Amino acid sequence: MATWEDLAAFVRAEYAVAEDVDTETEYRIIEDGDDEIRVLVEYEDDRSQIVIIYRERLDGREDWVQVVSVIGRAADVDLQKLLWELGQVSVVCGAVIMGDHVLLRHSVPLLNLDINEFTDPLNFIAETADHLEEMFFRDDDH
Repeated sequence: MATWEDLAAFVRAEYAVAEDVDTETEYRIIEDGDDEIRVLVEYEDDRSQIVIIYRERLDGREDWVQVVSVIGRAADVDLQKLLWELGQVSVVCGAVIMGDHVLLRHSVPLLNLDINEFTDPLNFIAETADHLEEMFFRDDDH
């Protein structure tokens, strides 16, 4: 997979409405734009997580894809405890603050992308974000 268009077509085909029968997780595209696709990941425990997949152009020449999920407002959490927990449960993503919110983010170059380098992190981001949101924010707002 080498272009954003290829990845976007894959996401549209795989996540329009899909279910992982092993985990009873359902995926559904809720927004679809030129450079951004939002997927709602719904779990069997009635929790859900929104994952944003978007194209990032580095130095105006190299296409990357970012997979992000908002977990809550930065002002409402002990960031040291959140980062410690993230270090215990994930090897895939990093936590960042954008605007007022804490997000989990993973980025990969599109050139020579193997599909498991995208799908596995997408699932890890969604699961980890939902875990941290439940643990630190209690509400299922994102």
